[in-house]
Amino acid sequence: MWEKTVHVQPPYNFDRVLDRLSINPLIDLNKDERSVKVPFYIKNEPLVVTVKATGTTENPNFVVKGTQTDLSEQALQQVSHILQWDVPLDKIQDHFLQTDLRDIFIEHRGTPLVLDFDPYYCLMKCIIHQQLNMTFAYTLTSRFVTTFGEEIEGMWVHPRPEKIAELTVEDLRELQFSGRKAEYVIDTSKLIAAGELTLNDLQSKTDDKVIETLVKVRGVGKWTAENFLLFALGRPNLFPMADIGIQNAIKKLYNLEKKSSYEQMEEYSKPWEPYLSYASLYLWRSIE
Repeated sequence: MWEKTVHVQPPYNFDRVLDRLSINPLIDLNKDERSVKVPFYIKNEPLVVTVKATGTTENPNFVVKGTQTDLSEQALQQVSHILQWDVPLDKIQDHFLQTDLRDIFIEHRGTPLVLDFDPYYCLMKCIIHQQLNMTFAYTLTSRFVTTFGEEIEGMWVHPRPEKIAELTVEDLRELQFSGRKAEYVIDTSKLIAAGELTLNDLQSKTDDKVIETLVKVRGVGKWTAENFLLFALGRPNLFPMADIGIQNAIKKLYNLEKKSSYEQMEEYSKPWEPYLSYASLYLWRSIE
């Protein structure tokens, strides 16, 4: 067992993080204890790390615990990356206080852009969630993980692409996947398992290059690629205009009778650069 205390630059509102994570029924968290268990892989070994907040938004401190002592440093780095502890939110907050999003940023001050626990899981989740309502999307994702993943320390760790690559469409149809969505999940996993699509390599590519690479994969459109950039890679300047939530949030923000055109949304968003991802995040928060 290992334990480490971490101090994060304020503001950082961990209670907002837990609110967001609680949407996913797979995640084991306790709002009262202000803790969450984070499952992921290091060197293809599944492990679970527990993160507990001991501070406040203005003085954010955390205790991080795990069982594999030999992997403690790598695990801590991974948790820091997932929870975006190294991103200075004060600078971003100051930027948006000068924009039309001022009130939203005051209300949700210190809300970070938390990443999915693994790039492969993020891509699978994005594909599964395409054109589904939120409730059923998470139900389907939960079935996917609990059927083909691995249970460690009472937590489900998502399956590896090599396992999903070996499935048949019928295997996923039994979980209520559509035939087409099952094909997308399996075929994409085959590309990753075969090394034809290397997700870790995307980290060093530009946003445009990542989108260009991913949309070549059958079943991956621009919406999925942009969500991968946001929630797998943590890119700071993404604004998925095709997202219904973003459209509804802008409609609410500006008291519009109907949703804006892409041209109007682009005009609204110009002052929000170079932090469009945070504009997206806080706009989503404003209607949840």
